[in-house]
Amino acid sequence: MAKGNPTPGRSRIRATKNSIFWSVGLILVLAIVLAFGMRIPVPGAGTSTIYGIKDIRYGIDIKGGYDLVFVPDGLGRAPTAAELDSARSIIELRLDAKNITDREVTIDKTNGRILVRFPMKSGETTATADVNQAILELAATAKLTFVDPSGTVVISGSDVKESYSAYQSGSAVVVLTLNADGAKKFSDATGRLIGQTITIKMDDTTISSPTVKVQITDGNAIIDGMADMAEAKALADKINAGALPFSLKAVSNNVISPTLGASALAVMVNAGMLAFLLIMIFMILYYRLPGFVAILALIMQVTCTLLAITIPQYTLTLPGIAGLILSVGMGVDANIIIAERIKEEIRAGNSLRFSVSAGFQRAFAAVLDGNLTTMFPAALLLILGSGAIKAFGYTLLVGVALNLITGVMMSRLMTGSLSLYPAFQSTWLYGGRRSESK
Repeated sequence: MAKGNPTPGRSRIRATKNSIFWSVGLILVLAIVLAFGMRIPVPGAGTSTIYGIKDIRYGIDIKGGYDLVFVPDGLGRAPTAAELDSARSIIELRLDAKNITDREVTIDKTNGRILVRFPMKSGETTATADVNQAILELAATAKLTFVDPSGTVVISGSDVKESYSAYQSGSAVVVLTLNADGAKKFSDATGRLIGQTITIKMDDTTISSPTVKVQITDGNAIIDGMADMAEAKALADKINAGALPFSLKAVSNNVISPTLGASALAVMVNAGMLAFLLIMIFMILYYRLPGFVAILALIMQVTCTLLAITIPQYTLTLPGIAGLILSVGMGVDANIIIAERIKEEIRAGNSLRFSVSAGFQRAFAAVLDGNLTTMFPAALLLILGSGAIKAFGYTLLVGVALNLITGVMMSRLMTGSLSLYPAFQSTWLYGGRRSESK
């Protein structure tokens, strides 16, 4: 290997002396937002709230929640299994819209009931929980609308007779049947919207956006583009839920205590803080300046991951916290790989500038490989899982993805920036031996 000042490939990330100040400033701003939250003025819409750490919505395992039992109201007969499935679908859709992943929605087809358990809002306790408001949010009749690109409602749930999943030409589709009034309105709409999309909304949530290919005059539409029958059935259930001729009535409601308790959260948080403190001591003592930079990068990673939970009010469960801690471990691993490569370059006799640049470049492949192999299963857990498993997949995926930004890009900027100052140009600070410092 050539010694001196060769350039190991050009990098798009260029550090300046001010990069360290911009980076630390950004970390401080994000930490303040996380600690206290923020209200941002939105022209014509009042303010938008960025929730802080005190507003985290914890799962049933940590904080407790609601235990509700619903039955169809105003139906006049026993509900069918398909109607119960559709009602469950709308409850799950409304919980999804609130990013409530830690929930249980179970159907009792024998007694025609739907059992729902989900956590309380942030700030609520078992003493202040508003059960009536929770019932209203879930039990109201679903509002199904088909909207054109201009926002005009084409048809609504009352125009839909039925919807079901089926196979057509070997592909999963959703078959939509309209009543006479709905068929006429849909014919007029599809005639003028060929090549455009009609958005299907449940309440204010978009559940599908099919493209109109031909005018539909007979009231029988086909929605294609489904990945499989499971996706087709889920969409059909949601459409049927919007066409249900009944609302839901709560016949039982209870506020349940945490399944594990707040003490379990305190234990995990204290363990995490102690582990982070030990990591800080180890990284700084063993890796010196790159170790200090790694700690700053880890703080930013944790801060951004928590903001990704608080801002959308995603439910945080104990498995979710475990995913966060695991992602921090991946961040430590990435920084150790980089610091070791920098040390190797310095001890091979290369200059400080070359060693820092080469250390990051030559460690990147290993860091990327390790993070991607973790992100793929995390994404599958998020997509295919439910409840606490989904929360674990979400925090792990977000944390590991952020690690590629903070553990590589931000660390590179900060390390490169510090290496431009004479006070931080001793190779000993980067892993070299004292006798090699210059």
